[in-house]
Amino acid sequence: MAFQRTTQRRDQKKAVKRYCHFCVHALKDIDYKDVNTLRRFTSSYGKIVPPRRSGVCAKHQRKLANAIKRARIMSLLPFVVR
Repeated sequence: MAFQRTTQRRDQKKAVKRYCHFCVHALKDIDYKDVNTLRRFTSSYGKIVPPRRSGVCAKHQRKLANAIKRARIMSLLPFVVR
């Protein structure tokens, strides 16, 4: 007897379509001094949030990662949250 697999779980779990925050608001560049915006894209542990969770496009994710790293070096954002 062959067992037929169903796609029941895949149908139940619908992915939420997220749009890039920077594309929607037509922001040309991401400033490392804008700490409030950068905090939105860091986790509670201080890690950079992946694009599948934040909804940022690949182009802006690269710019965002560089801005967060610069803000960490300038001591505007922490490297590790205790």
